[in-house]
Amino acid sequence: MKTMSVGDFKTNFSEALKLVLAGEEIGILYGKKKEIVARLVPKADAKKSRRKIGVLKGKIKFAPDFKMTEEEFLGL
Repeated sequence: MKTMSVGDFKTNFSEALKLVLAGEEIGILYGKKKEIVARLVPKADAKKSRRKIGVLKGKIKFAPDFKMTEEEFLGL
């Protein structure tokens, strides 16, 4: 993977896109430590990841005619 600082990326945007079209990945470096904060990848190489189910946020309200207890619903 080729890396470019934000400044280099801004200056050479067209060239960076040409590299991506040629199949190369580009890492964008940022900050004093020059850490990779983003990657530009060809569309065909982009991996479709499944969304992970997170912790429920907010409140759950059960209808009065709901036939399952909260413990059964949560698998307790």
